[in-house]
Amino acid sequence: MNRVISGVVICLLLFGAGSMYGEETGKPPVPDLGSMEVLDLETAQRIAVASNPTMEAAVARVEQARARVRQAMATWWPSLDMTGSGSSTKLSDTSYERSRILSGLYGQDLDQTSEEYAVGLQASWVLFDGFYRTLSQEQAKYGHRSAAESRQNARRLLLSSVAEAFLNAQLTQTQVAISRADSEFYSQQLRDAQNRYDVGAGPWGDVLNIKVQLNSAKSSLMLSRREHEAAVYGLAALLGLPDARFPEHVRMAELDTDVDEAGVDEKIELLIDEARAARPDIRELDWRLKTAETAVDMVRARYYPQLQLVGSVNGWRQDDPGFSDDDFGSTIGVNLSWNLFAGGLDKAREIEARQAAREAHATLVNLRNQIGAEVRQAVVLLEAAREQVRLQRESVKLVEENRELARNEYEAGEASLLRLNEAQRDLTTTYSRLAQAVVAFHRAHQRLLAATGRNVAELETASGGQ
Repeated sequence: MNRVISGVVICLLLFGAGSMYGEETGKPPVPDLGSMEVLDLETAQRIAVASNPTMEAAVARVEQARARVRQAMATWWPSLDMTGSGSSTKLSDTSYERSRILSGLYGQDLDQTSEEYAVGLQASWVLFDGFYRTLSQEQAKYGHRSAAESRQNARRLLLSSVAEAFLNAQLTQTQVAISRADSEFYSQQLRDAQNRYDVGAGPWGDVLNIKVQLNSAKSSLMLSRREHEAAVYGLAALLGLPDARFPEHVRMAELDTDVDEAGVDEKIELLIDEARAARPDIRELDWRLKTAETAVDMVRARYYPQLQLVGSVNGWRQDDPGFSDDDFGSTIGVNLSWNLFAGGLDKAREIEARQAAREAHATLVNLRNQIGAEVRQAVVLLEAAREQVRLQRESVKLVEENRELARNEYEAGEASLLRLNEAQRDLTTTYSRLAQAVVAFHRAHQRLLAATGRNVAELETASGGQ
């Protein structure tokens, strides 16, 4: 009975140790697309973080690392194993006759068939292993932290990808609006030209020319719609929507034309330092480096002896499984094992581990250099996009005035239709260039946020820390 109680206590302790690290089940709430008509960037990013399958995979990797920590902790506890066996043996006729004759000399009875039963309970506990368990647990914790940072980095990259796809969808939506306005303009011009022709005040050639321009505008409108549809499919896939389809009633928010005229007022060196301190991918590699360095010490732990406490209780009974205390015996002892020579195996393992740590360090240094380049490129592109927006806005004002002047002159009979067509094409092209410049500005801004690691923090702040 005491043995049973001891076994139950040990099992409870092991269960308690395993429950110290529970699985992460909490998920951020998913905004309901069915209840909204206009989708903005922040909402799209929150949907992606909550629904994109890559984030689910990242969570699974964190839980795997958490389980490895529990595995490392389990090595500190004793190991308890129970064994049992039962067998039935029938002697051959020849063996039975020979054994029966021998047993008869001693006045014993012998059965041709016999049964044997055995049960056992073995316990072992590692007392010393060269600090291998300590290092293994430490390495597992580093791996868990690395996986957690990897999840954060996956979120950073996902937010950046969603921003790129959302801005692309906004651009194509704006192109649809520009093409629609171009088509409406030529539709109105066609009605006016037809009316002038009907009353004999305009040539038929103008009607034909405007019809050609109208068909061209309709073709551009159709192409813009298809490009917008394709862009929305790409965004829907990033948001984790089933079949990559948006609800038909949802549209993108209008392109934000507000552009900060002040420029980046922070020094690039400070931005780079901030990025190197805040980026989760650099922290992930830092934990990986610690993991690799710990692996070196784990290999060196093999140079030490291993001391193990062992004990067992074994019972054996013949022909009857009804065990009693008299059928049990026990053993307790201490085992010492120490490998003195293995053909240089441990030394080779140490060299391998050291080179792995060297590789991890070089990878970390390379990432630090890449982060510096990313931040510098993002700042340069942001400033260039800001200047492009300023120039295109000036151009829009000029071509708008020129188009109105050309239309008034054409309607007054003072200019040809060719000049009006050129002015309209210039206006449409300039509107498109302005939209592209604005999107380029926002894209560069999002890339700077991603390069510095601010995009995750900004979304968490906007979402109330979710």
